[in-house]
Amino acid sequence: MRVLIVLAVLLCGLPVLASERCNLQVPTLKVELGEVRLAYQSIGRASDPALLMVMGLGGQLIHWPDEVVARLCEQGFRVIRFDNRDAGLSTWVQTPPSANLVYQALRYRVGLSVSAPYRLRDMAGDALGLMDALGVRRFHVLGASMGGMIAQHLADLAPARVQSLTLIMTSSGAQGLPAPSPALLALLSKREAPSREVALEQQADLLAALGSPLVNDDRRALLQQAEIAYERAFNPEGVERQLLAILAEPSRVELLNRLRVPTLVVHGTADPLLPAMHGVHVAAHIQGSELKLIPGLAHRFQEAFKEPLLAAVLPYLRAHRQDGHWAQL
Repeated sequence: MRVLIVLAVLLCGLPVLASERCNLQVPTLKVELGEVRLAYQSIGRASDPALLMVMGLGGQLIHWPDEVVARLCEQGFRVIRFDNRDAGLSTWVQTPPSANLVYQALRYRVGLSVSAPYRLRDMAGDALGLMDALGVRRFHVLGASMGGMIAQHLADLAPARVQSLTLIMTSSGAQGLPAPSPALLALLSKREAPSREVALEQQADLLAALGSPLVNDDRRALLQQAEIAYERAFNPEGVERQLLAILAEPSRVELLNRLRVPTLVVHGTADPLLPAMHGVHVAAHIQGSELKLIPGLAHRFQEAFKEPLLAAVLPYLRAHRQDGHWAQL
Protein backbone atom coordinates (compact mmCIF):
# COMPACT_ATOMS: atom_id res chain seq x y z
CA MET A 1 0.00 0.00 0.00
CA ARG A 2 2.83 2.39 0.86
CA VAL A 3 4.39 1.77 -2.54
CA LEU A 4 1.08 2.58 -4.26
CA ILE A 5 0.71 5.81 -2.30
CA VAL A 6 4.24 6.91 -3.19
CA LEU A 7 3.65 6.01 -6.83
CA ALA A 8 0.40 8.00 -6.89
CA VAL A 9 2.13 11.03 -5.41
CA LEU A 10 4.91 10.80 -7.97
CA LEU A 11 2.51 10.46 -10.89
CA CYS A 12 0.37 13.38 -9.74
CA GLY A 13 3.48 15.50 -9.47
CA LEU A 14 4.80 14.75 -12.95
CA PRO A 15 2.89 17.55 -14.77
CA VAL A 16 4.13 20.12 -12.26
CA LEU A 17 7.72 18.92 -12.55
CA ALA A 18 7.49 18.92 -16.35
CA SER A 19 6.13 22.48 -16.42
CA GLU A 20 8.97 23.67 -14.20
CA ARG A 21 11.55 21.95 -16.38
CA CYS A 22 9.93 23.22 -19.58
CA ASN A 23 9.74 26.90 -18.66
CA LEU A 24 9.21 28.87 -21.88
CA GLN A 25 10.11 32.15 -20.20
CA VAL A 26 13.82 31.45 -20.47
CA PRO A 27 15.97 34.38 -21.59
CA THR A 28 17.02 34.80 -25.21
CA LEU A 29 20.79 34.44 -25.30
CA LYS A 30 23.31 35.18 -28.04
CA VAL A 31 26.35 33.33 -29.27
CA GLU A 32 29.14 34.67 -31.47
CA LEU A 33 29.99 32.52 -34.49
CA GLY A 34 32.64 34.43 -36.38
CA GLU A 35 30.87 37.18 -38.32
CA VAL A 36 27.42 35.96 -37.31
CA ARG A 37 25.71 36.34 -33.94
CA LEU A 38 22.76 34.02 -33.32
CA ALA A 39 19.98 34.63 -30.82
CA TYR A 40 18.61 31.43 -29.27
CA GLN A 41 16.61 29.90 -26.45
CA SER A 42 17.30 26.57 -24.75
CA ILE A 43 14.23 25.06 -23.07
CA GLY A 44 14.60 21.99 -20.89
CA ARG A 45 17.53 20.36 -19.14
CA ALA A 46 20.98 20.21 -20.71
CA SER A 47 21.10 16.48 -19.89
CA ASP A 48 18.06 15.70 -22.08
CA PRO A 49 18.36 14.79 -25.78
CA ALA A 50 18.61 18.00 -27.82
CA LEU A 51 16.10 18.94 -30.50
CA LEU A 52 17.17 21.82 -32.75
CA MET A 53 14.28 23.67 -34.42
CA VAL A 54 15.07 25.57 -37.64
CA MET A 55 12.58 28.22 -38.78
CA GLY A 56 11.58 29.20 -42.30
CA LEU A 57 11.81 32.29 -44.50
CA GLY A 58 11.72 35.48 -42.45
CA GLY A 59 10.55 33.56 -39.39
CA GLN A 60 11.74 34.20 -35.86
CA LEU A 61 12.14 31.76 -33.00
CA ILE A 62 8.86 33.08 -31.56
CA HIS A 63 7.04 31.71 -34.60
CA TRP A 64 7.38 28.20 -33.20
CA PRO A 65 4.08 27.90 -31.27
CA ASP A 66 4.77 27.86 -27.54
CA GLU A 67 2.32 24.99 -27.02
CA VAL A 68 4.23 22.86 -29.52
CA VAL A 69 7.58 23.70 -27.95
CA ALA A 70 6.22 22.86 -24.50
CA ARG A 71 4.83 19.50 -25.69
CA LEU A 72 8.16 18.59 -27.26
CA CYS A 73 10.00 19.51 -24.08
CA GLU A 74 7.53 17.56 -21.93
CA GLN A 75 8.40 14.48 -23.99
CA GLY A 76 11.92 14.73 -22.57
CA PHE A 77 13.70 16.88 -25.15
CA ARG A 78 15.89 19.91 -24.64
CA VAL A 79 14.34 22.18 -27.26
CA ILE A 80 16.68 24.72 -28.86
CA ARG A 81 15.10 27.35 -31.09
CA PHE A 82 16.94 30.24 -32.70
CA ASP A 83 16.75 33.13 -35.13
CA ASN A 84 18.45 32.41 -38.45
CA ARG A 85 20.88 35.05 -39.70
CA ASP A 86 18.95 38.01 -41.12
CA ALA A 87 15.95 37.31 -38.90
CA GLY A 88 14.85 38.35 -35.44
CA LEU A 89 17.62 39.29 -33.05
CA SER A 90 20.41 37.52 -34.93
CA THR A 91 22.92 39.28 -37.20
CA TRP A 92 21.48 41.27 -40.09
CA VAL A 93 23.86 40.80 -43.00
CA GLN A 94 24.87 43.79 -45.12
CA THR A 95 23.69 43.49 -48.72
CA PRO A 96 26.29 43.90 -51.45
CA PRO A 97 25.28 46.27 -54.30
CA SER A 98 24.87 43.34 -56.70
CA ALA A 99 22.16 41.64 -54.60
CA ASN A 100 19.03 42.88 -56.37
CA LEU A 101 16.05 40.60 -55.72
CA VAL A 102 14.01 41.56 -58.80
CA TYR A 103 16.94 41.11 -61.16
CA GLN A 104 18.03 37.85 -59.56
CA ALA A 105 14.46 36.51 -59.61
CA LEU A 106 14.31 37.15 -63.35
CA ARG A 107 17.56 35.23 -63.80
CA TYR A 108 16.11 32.37 -61.77
CA ARG A 109 12.98 32.23 -63.93
CA VAL A 110 14.98 31.87 -67.15
CA GLY A 111 17.31 29.26 -65.66
CA LEU A 112 20.38 31.44 -65.09
CA SER A 113 22.55 31.36 -61.98
CA VAL A 114 21.53 33.57 -59.06
CA SER A 115 23.88 35.65 -56.96
CA ALA A 116 23.24 35.70 -53.20
CA PRO A 117 25.12 37.17 -50.21
CA TYR A 118 25.16 33.69 -48.62
CA ARG A 119 23.80 30.21 -49.22
CA LEU A 120 21.53 27.82 -47.36
CA ARG A 121 24.59 25.72 -46.58
CA ASP A 122 26.09 28.74 -44.80
CA MET A 123 22.93 28.93 -42.71
CA ALA A 124 23.28 25.23 -41.92
CA GLY A 125 26.83 26.00 -40.80
CA ASP A 126 25.39 28.63 -38.45
CA ALA A 127 23.10 26.02 -36.88
CA LEU A 128 25.96 23.56 -36.51
CA GLY A 129 28.09 26.30 -34.96
CA LEU A 130 25.35 26.98 -32.42
CA MET A 131 25.33 23.34 -31.34
CA ASP A 132 29.14 23.39 -31.10
CA ALA A 133 28.96 26.49 -28.90
CA LEU A 134 26.41 24.77 -26.65
CA GLY A 135 28.59 21.67 -26.41
CA VAL A 136 25.94 19.42 -27.98
CA ARG A 137 27.54 16.58 -29.88
CA ARG A 138 24.46 14.69 -31.14
CA PHE A 139 21.00 16.09 -31.65
CA HIS A 140 17.68 15.80 -33.45
CA VAL A 141 16.68 18.38 -36.07
CA LEU A 142 13.23 19.67 -36.97
CA GLY A 143 13.01 22.17 -39.83
CA ALA A 144 10.03 23.89 -41.42
CA SER A 145 9.87 25.32 -44.97
CA MET A 146 13.22 27.05 -45.62
CA GLY A 147 14.25 25.64 -42.26
CA GLY A 148 13.69 22.18 -43.72
CA MET A 149 16.00 23.05 -46.60
CA ILE A 150 18.64 24.22 -44.12
CA ALA A 151 18.08 21.02 -42.13
CA GLN A 152 18.80 18.93 -45.23
CA HIS A 153 22.18 20.61 -45.54
CA LEU A 154 22.80 20.22 -41.81
CA ALA A 155 22.23 16.47 -42.01
CA ASP A 156 24.60 16.33 -44.99
CA LEU A 157 27.27 18.40 -43.24
CA ALA A 158 27.20 16.35 -40.04
CA PRO A 159 25.42 13.02 -40.62
CA ALA A 160 27.09 11.38 -37.60
CA ARG A 161 25.72 14.09 -35.31
CA VAL A 162 22.09 14.21 -36.50
CA GLN A 163 20.13 11.48 -34.73
CA SER A 164 16.91 12.12 -36.61
CA LEU A 165 15.60 14.58 -39.16
CA THR A 166 12.03 15.89 -39.27
CA LEU A 167 11.16 17.96 -42.36
CA ILE A 168 7.89 19.88 -42.37
CA MET A 169 6.33 21.65 -45.41
CA THR A 170 9.63 21.79 -47.29
CA SER A 171 11.10 20.94 -50.71
CA SER A 172 13.99 19.37 -52.58
CA GLY A 173 14.31 22.42 -54.82
CA ALA A 174 14.11 20.23 -57.91
CA GLN A 175 12.95 21.64 -61.23
CA GLY A 176 9.47 20.69 -62.43
CA LEU A 177 7.72 20.63 -59.06
CA PRO A 178 4.42 22.55 -58.77
CA ALA A 179 4.91 26.29 -58.29
CA PRO A 180 2.90 28.63 -56.06
CA SER A 181 0.44 31.00 -57.64
CA PRO A 182 1.72 34.38 -58.94
CA ALA A 183 -0.59 36.12 -56.45
CA LEU A 184 1.02 34.33 -53.51
CA LEU A 185 4.50 35.05 -54.82
CA ALA A 186 3.56 38.71 -55.10
CA LEU A 187 2.47 38.76 -51.45
CA LEU A 188 5.63 36.97 -50.41
CA SER A 189 7.86 39.48 -52.15
CA LYS A 190 5.91 42.54 -50.92
CA ARG A 191 8.12 43.58 -48.03
CA GLU A 192 8.56 47.33 -48.38
CA ALA A 193 6.04 49.32 -46.36
CA PRO A 194 5.74 53.10 -45.88
CA SER A 195 4.41 52.70 -42.33
CA ARG A 196 3.99 50.30 -39.46
CA GLU A 197 0.28 49.95 -40.19
CA VAL A 198 0.87 49.00 -43.81
CA ALA A 199 3.55 46.51 -42.80
CA LEU A 200 1.15 44.80 -40.39
CA GLU A 201 -1.63 44.66 -42.99
CA GLN A 202 0.75 43.16 -45.56
CA GLN A 203 1.92 40.51 -43.12
CA ALA A 204 -1.65 39.65 -42.16
CA ASP A 205 -2.51 39.30 -45.86
CA LEU A 206 0.41 36.91 -46.32
CA LEU A 207 -0.52 34.84 -43.26
CA ALA A 208 -4.08 34.54 -44.53
CA ALA A 209 -2.89 33.43 -47.98
CA LEU A 210 -0.62 30.77 -46.43
CA GLY A 211 -3.45 29.37 -44.31
CA SER A 212 -5.71 26.43 -44.91
CA PRO A 213 -8.99 26.86 -46.83
CA LEU A 214 -10.57 24.74 -44.09
CA VAL A 215 -9.93 27.43 -41.47
CA ASN A 216 -11.56 30.84 -41.20
CA ASP A 217 -8.86 33.14 -39.87
CA ASP A 218 -9.65 35.89 -37.41
CA ARG A 219 -8.23 39.05 -38.99
CA ARG A 220 -7.59 40.60 -35.60
CA ALA A 221 -5.59 37.55 -34.52
CA LEU A 222 -3.50 37.72 -37.69
CA LEU A 223 -2.78 41.40 -37.11
CA GLN A 224 -1.81 40.64 -33.52
CA GLN A 225 0.63 37.94 -34.67
CA ALA A 226 2.08 40.38 -37.19
CA GLU A 227 2.41 43.07 -34.52
CA ILE A 228 4.28 40.79 -32.09
CA ALA A 229 6.79 39.87 -34.78
CA TYR A 230 7.12 43.48 -35.96
CA GLU A 231 7.84 44.79 -32.47
CA ARG A 232 10.51 42.19 -31.88
CA ALA A 233 12.27 42.73 -35.21
CA PHE A 234 11.29 44.09 -38.63
CA ASN A 235 13.84 43.32 -41.32
CA PRO A 236 12.34 43.15 -44.85
CA GLU A 237 15.79 43.36 -46.45
CA GLY A 238 16.80 40.27 -44.50
CA VAL A 239 13.85 38.35 -45.92
CA GLU A 240 15.00 39.31 -49.41
CA ARG A 241 18.51 38.03 -48.70
CA GLN A 242 17.15 34.75 -47.36
CA LEU A 243 14.97 34.44 -50.46
CA LEU A 244 18.04 34.99 -52.63
CA ALA A 245 19.74 32.13 -50.77
CA ILE A 246 16.81 29.88 -51.72
CA LEU A 247 16.82 31.00 -55.37
CA ALA A 248 20.59 30.50 -55.62
CA GLU A 249 20.23 26.89 -54.48
CA PRO A 250 20.51 24.15 -57.08
CA SER A 251 18.38 21.04 -56.76
CA ARG A 252 19.17 19.09 -53.57
CA VAL A 253 18.23 15.72 -55.08
CA GLU A 254 21.82 14.43 -55.06
CA LEU A 255 22.20 15.54 -51.46
CA LEU A 256 18.98 13.79 -50.47
CA ASN A 257 20.00 10.61 -52.30
CA ARG A 258 23.11 10.29 -50.15
CA LEU A 259 21.46 10.97 -46.79
CA ARG A 260 21.30 8.01 -44.41
CA VAL A 261 19.80 9.85 -41.45
CA PRO A 262 16.45 8.60 -40.06
CA THR A 263 13.95 11.04 -41.60
CA LEU A 264 10.29 11.91 -41.24
CA VAL A 265 8.70 14.12 -43.92
CA VAL A 266 5.46 15.88 -42.99
CA HIS A 267 3.46 17.86 -45.53
CA GLY A 268 -0.01 19.27 -45.91
CA THR A 269 -2.38 18.43 -48.73
CA ALA A 270 -3.49 22.09 -48.96
CA ASP A 271 -0.08 23.79 -49.02
CA PRO A 272 -0.39 26.78 -51.41
CA LEU A 273 3.31 27.67 -51.39
CA LEU A 274 4.92 24.24 -51.70
CA PRO A 275 2.19 21.87 -52.89
CA ALA A 276 2.14 18.35 -51.48
CA MET A 277 4.24 16.93 -54.31
CA HIS A 278 7.24 18.79 -52.84
CA GLY A 279 7.05 16.70 -49.69
CA VAL A 280 6.42 13.52 -51.63
CA HIS A 281 9.49 14.24 -53.74
CA VAL A 282 11.68 14.85 -50.69
CA ALA A 283 10.61 11.57 -49.10
CA ALA A 284 11.11 9.66 -52.35
CA HIS A 285 14.78 10.65 -52.44
CA ILE A 286 15.75 9.97 -48.80
CA GLN A 287 16.38 6.28 -48.32
CA GLY A 288 14.19 4.76 -45.60
CA SER A 289 12.30 7.97 -44.87
CA GLU A 290 8.70 8.09 -43.65
CA LEU A 291 6.06 10.35 -45.20
CA LYS A 292 3.04 11.75 -43.37
CA LEU A 293 0.50 13.77 -45.34
CA ILE A 294 -1.89 15.83 -43.21
CA PRO A 295 -5.25 16.58 -44.87
CA GLY A 296 -6.00 20.29 -45.02
CA LEU A 297 -2.67 21.48 -43.60
CA ALA A 298 -1.34 24.48 -45.52
CA HIS A 299 1.88 26.45 -45.01
CA ARG A 300 1.32 27.80 -41.52
CA PHE A 301 1.14 26.52 -37.98
CA GLN A 302 -2.56 27.01 -37.36
CA GLU A 303 -4.37 26.03 -34.16
CA ALA A 304 -6.61 23.51 -35.95
CA PHE A 305 -3.57 21.53 -37.10
CA LYS A 306 -1.39 21.54 -33.98
CA GLU A 307 -2.70 18.20 -32.75
CA PRO A 308 -2.43 16.46 -36.16
CA LEU A 309 1.14 17.78 -36.47
CA LEU A 310 2.08 16.62 -32.99
CA ALA A 311 0.43 13.25 -33.65
CA ALA A 312 2.71 12.85 -36.66
CA VAL A 313 5.91 14.15 -35.08
CA LEU A 314 5.89 13.02 -31.43
CA PRO A 315 5.81 9.23 -31.98
CA TYR A 316 8.63 9.52 -34.48
CA LEU A 317 10.82 11.57 -32.14
CA ARG A 318 10.06 9.24 -29.22
CA ALA A 319 11.11 6.27 -31.32
CA HIS A 320 14.44 7.90 -32.12
CA ARG A 321 15.41 9.25 -28.71
CA GLN A 322 18.14 6.56 -28.52
CA ASP A 323 18.72 7.13 -24.83
CA GLY A 324 16.64 4.14 -23.83
CA HIS A 325 14.36 5.88 -21.36
CA TRP A 326 11.81 8.63 -20.89
CA ALA A 327 12.74 11.99 -19.50
CA GLN A 328 13.92 11.89 -15.92
CA LEU A 329 11.44 14.38 -14.49
